[in-house]
Amino acid sequence: MRFHHAESMTPFENLLPLAKDAEAHGYAGYMIPDSLIYPQDTDSKYTYTEDGGREFLENKPFVESFILATAIGASTTTLEMTTNVVKLPVRPPLYSAKLAASIAAITNNRFNFGVGLSVWEEDYKVMGVDFGKRGKRFDECLEIVRGLTNGGYYGFKGEFYDIMPVKINPVPTKPLPILIGGHSDAALKRAARFDGWLCAGGTYDQTKPLLDKLAAYREELGTANKPYRIFTTAMGQMLSLDDVNRLRDAGVTDIAVAFRNLYAVEEDRQPLDEKKADLRRFADEVIAKAG
Repeated sequence: MRFHHAESMTPFENLLPLAKDAEAHGYAGYMIPDSLIYPQDTDSKYTYTEDGGREFLENKPFVESFILATAIGASTTTLEMTTNVVKLPVRPPLYSAKLAASIAAITNNRFNFGVGLSVWEEDYKVMGVDFGKRGKRFDECLEIVRGLTNGGYYGFKGEFYDIMPVKINPVPTKPLPILIGGHSDAALKRAARFDGWLCAGGTYDQTKPLLDKLAAYREELGTANKPYRIFTTAMGQMLSLDDVNRLRDAGVTDIAVAFRNLYAVEEDRQPLDEKKADLRRFADEVIAKAG
């Protein structure tokens, strides 16, 4: 089992010190959230809060995901950076591929490209992208990113994108891991086609049916025997070894831990020293014993 720190929506001055501390205490990686804008008015609903509200995002700092991954990669030597998740369809896929490949190359294959759909219609509007058919657009983006980051000339012609054969340089020396976020059937089917799934978290009883469904899709697509990563997030709690073993037995390979409620509306005022103490305590009580 690999453990990652999932601190976010905290003053950005905390991010690099926490990443360095996570590496020092044996964490495998750092999870990087993504948010482009906060609209003044919205009718969109958020999938993972009980009331669908997104007020917890207002006035919270989000360093652009690719920039934060680069900064953490340059500040550490072993830590993985995993975006959770970049809203891929609202961005130009060729440029996203260029950014992801560059980060993976310059950090010696320490970048995992976690991607998903944005539920916010405003993200699409301000980026000049049609909200309709976003799932099909997402599928084309995924193929373009995978094709370009593999190296060599790659061209694509689809409903939304028409790219003449081109290549980008540098590309990582290993295939860029593409991980899919989301809990819908469509998201799980996409995840089964690529290199991993990012679960937003929840109780074991909520997560297990999704894991079973994902496993069935992987069997159906013939990807069940390929190397695969399954991430889940534990938020606002201190996992026990029993919790970890139960998740491992269910197929989870990576656990991201956040020691506070990231959906809290109030701003994060926890002192940095307390955050570092949480990191150390979890490393001592769980990571060191989990094996």
